[in-house]
Amino acid sequence: MAEASDGQINGTELGVYIAGTAVANLIAYSTNATLNINHSTRSTSNKESGGWEESMEGVRSWDVSCDALYAWLEPDGTALTKTSLSDMFTTYMYTRTEFELVWGKGYMASGDGWTKYTGNAWISSISINGANEDTATFTVNFQGTGELVQHIDTSP
Repeated sequence: MAEASDGQINGTELGVYIAGTAVANLIAYSTNATLNINHSTRSTSNKESGGWEESMEGVRSWDVSCDALYAWLEPDGTALTKTSLSDMFTTYMYTRTEFELVWGKGYMASGDGWTKYTGNAWISSISINGANEDTATFTVNFQGTGELVQHIDTSP
């Protein structure tokens, strides 16, 4: 894996992990991981606003998306050791189960400044793409529920 250098973080270091068990598992063969943190404002515009939108704080929300190669087995033919699409569908989407999600560098990674975000989530959608003569892929979207917690490692 490529490490951070000159203060820059290589995107390869960041991933989506399904937690809630003894060890969190990286989503198998993931190629992209996106964390969105949102803050919706509420309108306070009135007749004295002079035609300008005025607003105040509102609710915060977060969601995560992950793109990955669609695979059933490891290249050597053994069972996947990371979290597969089948695992996520069967364990969380089909059963409508909430779970802990981790976004960032390795579930148990440590190092000065490494940051990860954790919170409970639901799978909100799964999309599988099987393009002609191309690698099959999937996208899974997670909707956060409740607080998203930022963890910054300050150990050397």
